[in-house]
Amino acid sequence: MKHQIKSIRPFIGSKNFEISRSFYRDLGFEEIVLEHNFSVFKVGEIAFYLQDYYDKSWNENTMIFLEVDDVDRYYNELKALNLTEKYGVKLTPTRHLDWGSECFLHDPSGVLWHFGKFK
Repeated sequence: MKHQIKSIRPFIGSKNFEISRSFYRDLGFEEIVLEHNFSVFKVGEIAFYLQDYYDKSWNENTMIFLEVDDVDRYYNELKALNLTEKYGVKLTPTRHLDWGSECFLHDPSGVLWHFGKFK
């Protein structure tokens, strides 16, 4: 098969849709409202769908890896947003591993974001 893939857009749920919308806007994503309970969040060509649907098991087992150019800088920028205080989320400092580096951020619904860079 030969494809001309343009994007991949995961769907994630939200325990409280309005709080999650605010959280992702604070992260710097542009929100495009598609329906009253469904939005797409974008930065450049990177995007994901957020829906007003919550399943604890699904959300807490969802992980998304977002590759960034500088994990340490990205972590410091995340920390400066005071997301842990504002949303009660967990932010884990950068780990440097054999394959590269990453830091972690749980969203308000339990989705685990990996922000990383490969060597």
